[in-house]
Amino acid sequence: MSEIKNEKQGKLIVFSAPSGSGKTTIVRHLLNQPELNLEFSISATSRDKRGNEVHGKDYYYLSLDEFKNRIKNDEFLEWEEVYRDNFYGTLKTEIARIWAQGKHVIFDIDVSGGLRIKRKFPEQTLAIFVKPPDLNELVRRLKERGEESEDKISMRVSKAPAELATAPLFDEIVINSNLDEALENAHKLVADFIAN
Repeated sequence: MSEIKNEKQGKLIVFSAPSGSGKTTIVRHLLNQPELNLEFSISATSRDKRGNEVHGKDYYYLSLDEFKNRIKNDEFLEWEEVYRDNFYGTLKTEIARIWAQGKHVIFDIDVSGGLRIKRKFPEQTLAIFVKPPDLNELVRRLKERGEESEDKISMRVSKAPAELATAPLFDEIVINSNLDEALENAHKLVADFIAN
């Protein structure tokens, strides 16, 4: 069934959301729960590094040409051009690496990529959409990060309504208006799915 060669396949836990919803915070929290046996799927990207980001930890940074070559060679489980010449994707070798460790894969990934993984592995994937309380809160959180220009923030916010419209396509929705509750809900959903 899978294009990823490995005897023992774990589960795939997908977290998707508009930027600023808090999915990264939730994913980091779950990675710190040893009983869940999760390993983070490091995405590949053609974008430049930001701040203190590290190759092989935050992302696999590829040149635009290298990214396109890997697409041609069918090396991605999923990929997308999120913004012009800014590609993101999941390398098949990354999933194989994590499954070889006997762990479950957790993704912090855009909406389209998350849904593609769910379609390819419907039984093995739990797809969770993290929803902000509203768009104003989303804008506030993005500005609070202080990582991006107003233009970049506007670009992210303009994508949010279309991303929010995909929420019903996910298995579960976690509303992140109270972080402690969102963390608790996410933990329960993941623990229950892994146990089955």
